[in-house]
Amino acid sequence: MIKNNFYIISGGPGVGKTTLINALRRIGFTTVEEEARRIIKDQLATGGDGVPWKNKTLYAQLMFDASVSAYEEIKKSVDFREPVYFDRGILDAVCYMHMENIPVSKETVDTVHKCVYNRNVFILPPWREIYETDSERKQSWKEALSTFDRMKETYLEYGYHVIEVPKVSVLERQRFIVEKTKIRSPRS
Repeated sequence: MIKNNFYIISGGPGVGKTTLINALRRIGFTTVEEEARRIIKDQLATGGDGVPWKNKTLYAQLMFDASVSAYEEIKKSVDFREPVYFDRGILDAVCYMHMENIPVSKETVDTVHKCVYNRNVFILPPWREIYETDSERKQSWKEALSTFDRMKETYLEYGYHVIEVPKVSVLERQRFIVEKTKIRSPRS
């Protein structure tokens, strides 16, 4: 089922996705947090190996399953007209699988075709001036560039229209997305 009110904000690591999602939440929009960082934190806290630098296949599956669960949960809890902004979508996990040469099962592809977001996907481009690594984000700048390119290809491959968000302030990015979705903030 297509959820035209479900918008993805995607891109490579360290481009300001989470900051933008938080800005949208602050003005009253429903948002869904990124699963990847939560998974890494959980795996590190429990001594699990489902992290990208230990077991990429397990990490990809955990990321995919968590993204599908988040989609299904939010689908049950919001009005079909209420906009929801996702910090990454299910296809981000599929993109990771492609990048790491992890086989993508027919079941995974079928799930992607069942869990459809608004066809306009917002993608944040690599931005060297704000890029940082940390204990959970270990990708090099070169890997960040490659991730952006592959992310864009993956969304296009699955029939989405990719809208590149300009490298401007958080407030301007927020306005850009609200304008492109033609949705008023619940607090405006």
